[in-house]
Amino acid sequence: MKREASLMLALLLLAAPHVPSRTAAARTRQQQQTPTAQQQPTSQQQSTSQQQPTPQPSPAEDSDEDVVRITTNLVQFDAVVTDKQGRLVTDLRPEEFEILVDGKRQEITNLSFISSESGTVTPRPVARPDKTAPPPPPVPLRVGQVHRTIALLVDDLGTSFQSLIMVRRALNKFVDEQMQPGDLVAVMQTGRGLGALQQFTTDKLLLHRAIERVRWNPLGRSGTTAFAALEQDPLEQYGSDTASAQQKKADEEKGIPAEMGIDEFREEIFTVGTLGALNFTIRGMKKLPGRKSIVMFGDGLPIFDREDLAKSNHLREKVRQLADLANRASVVIYTMDARGLPYTGLTAADSISPGRDPNTMINATNSRAADYSDSQEGLRFLAEQTGGLFVHETNDLGGGIERIIEDQKGYYLIGFRPDASVFERVKGSAHFNNFEVKVRRSGLRVRTRAGFYGIPESEAKPVRRTRAEQILAAITSPLTSGELSLRLTSLFNSPTEKTSVVDSLMHIDMSQFKFTDEPDGWKKAVIDVVALTFGEDGQVVDELNRTETVRARGDAFSQILKHGVVYAMKVPIKKPGAYQLRVAVRDALSEKLGSASQFIEVPDLKKDRLALSGIFMTIVPVAVAPKAGPAAAAQQTGGADADDASPLQNATVRRFRHGSQVEFQYHIYNARTEGPAGHPQLQTQVRLFHDGQPVFTGPLQTYDPGKQTDMSHLLAGGRLQLGASLQPGDYVLQVVVNDALAKGKSHSTAQWIDFEIVK
Repeated sequence: MKREASLMLALLLLAAPHVPSRTAAARTRQQQQTPTAQQQPTSQQQSTSQQQPTPQPSPAEDSDEDVVRITTNLVQFDAVVTDKQGRLVTDLRPEEFEILVDGKRQEITNLSFISSESGTVTPRPVARPDKTAPPPPPVPLRVGQVHRTIALLVDDLGTSFQSLIMVRRALNKFVDEQMQPGDLVAVMQTGRGLGALQQFTTDKLLLHRAIERVRWNPLGRSGTTAFAALEQDPLEQYGSDTASAQQKKADEEKGIPAEMGIDEFREEIFTVGTLGALNFTIRGMKKLPGRKSIVMFGDGLPIFDREDLAKSNHLREKVRQLADLANRASVVIYTMDARGLPYTGLTAADSISPGRDPNTMINATNSRAADYSDSQEGLRFLAEQTGGLFVHETNDLGGGIERIIEDQKGYYLIGFRPDASVFERVKGSAHFNNFEVKVRRSGLRVRTRAGFYGIPESEAKPVRRTRAEQILAAITSPLTSGELSLRLTSLFNSPTEKTSVVDSLMHIDMSQFKFTDEPDGWKKAVIDVVALTFGEDGQVVDELNRTETVRARGDAFSQILKHGVVYAMKVPIKKPGAYQLRVAVRDALSEKLGSASQFIEVPDLKKDRLALSGIFMTIVPVAVAPKAGPAAAAQQTGGADADDASPLQNATVRRFRHGSQVEFQYHIYNARTEGPAGHPQLQTQVRLFHDGQPVFTGPLQTYDPGKQTDMSHLLAGGRLQLGASLQPGDYVLQVVVNDALAKGKSHSTAQWIDFEIVK
């Protein structure tokens, strides 16, 4: 999509008053509710969401929690030990292990068994009287609550149409039946470029939405079938000299090397593309919490060429380097051949002419079987190098995922002190150190990472020197991260029947920036801002690359340091679907970085289904907040400190004190009407959740549009008193709207937004 000239950007400072957009500026009849009583949960299902909270590591977080460490005085790695039945063995002692590196025995300095299980069971949904009613929102996780981080990577560059159908079934089964509390999951594709790094989430409905977007890639390696039918060589039919000359000329015109045919050229290009996507995903998972793994599905990954050993060695080395990157990021790669249990013999699709030599057909089928085996080499090698499993020759892909999940329940963390030979250079290059782990107890199997290059972590970390390199590294992070604290809020809105936009507000904590002194007491900071909006196909539909200057002095400067600034962006959307916004911010002087990302679901309003905009939520100023007993009194005293921030800042940060009164507003689209006056019959309800459990459920209230005349775009909202009995922590506000005039699934919809209560 061509970038719209109407892209509106503004640096909104505290000193300037703000008038929110139509979503938040208009006033309608308010409903005031005070959540104070703990209520029993009504359901544990996940819900649809436009905004998915994900764990946010602190700015100081580094690799201290990494499983794999490679330093000059410590090498630490993980190993999985199972018995003959494939069950985990958890009671081994250090003296039962023997560690060898390039055949040399190493003295173990530390060993412990780490359990990756959450200790909880997937909650079963509680039956609701109205099955079409929206379920509660998903449970946001903090870093310490994440037990497993799983990237489900579909190699659409190398997966056939038939295989993709089976993969999607297996992915849906995993989300519905095998995903556990404490699991942070993303669904990705290798052919999506930068947009491949989707958001890691606990929201099952969002994951199902991502699985729906996994589609067959006609430009990939596999074509339409797992195996192409055997046909006569075109050179046999038309004469080798003429055909060869014609093909060579056509290839040269397309920029294809003369020694390569089109199929071979495509094969190599897209194999590199798959490895590039893996590289990108691994780097994005570097700082994620929990037991980290990539489960890759595809119709093979060929890295072995029987006729070109030099090429094979080159690709094999690239895969080994990729595996070393995964090992240093503490990521285990599991691979699965999506073709299942294939048949490599003759089929009805093969060209079998009566006069054709039988030996030719036998050789062809033998070659097909060899090609099949060779195509698995890359998948097998990746799993072996990173301590994962290669699942193949099975039509039960769901069972294969279950086996992989079982494998992640626990592992031994082993450390040893390396000698100098581990990091010795051979002709200036680091050599690969091969691991070998043995256990003295009989009948057990050990699986671990294959080894590592003799490069300490201090030397292996890339140095981001240029502005572009630094921002690219930040914007590819799947979580809010970095030294600069950002808070991103993106809301869908449809100001007219023909236009849809995504309004994004980004709060930047300016206390972490370095300011320079200027004459007359002025302070100045320079901010680099890059924002990319991706569509469902992973392509960039809008982008922003700006450098902004913040100048202030006196009280205004103090207020900026205290409350930060809000950066506003408006992106026009031409068609409905799922969008992802990624932003990166850089302090030009200190070169500190921060990043954030968020998904936004834009509904198709042309389908005439009930829909809601995003929720704009902010604190009610003390001066206009009505007195309502002790809770209101607490708001006027304890909440006063937050009220000197602007409404837009409160709406972006959403950190409220006990006793505060908050205001929320949203739009209702496509409400049905009846009668000569064309009035809707809507009911609204407010729900409040803490740690996934409902703490307040407001009554169903009849919606009154007041003097509004446009029934297709109705403004609604209310006020919520945050009672003193609510514990500090993360909360989710959910708004449910029911339309009595609509039928089926379109009669009810919901929207939610997260916020925090502080003392």
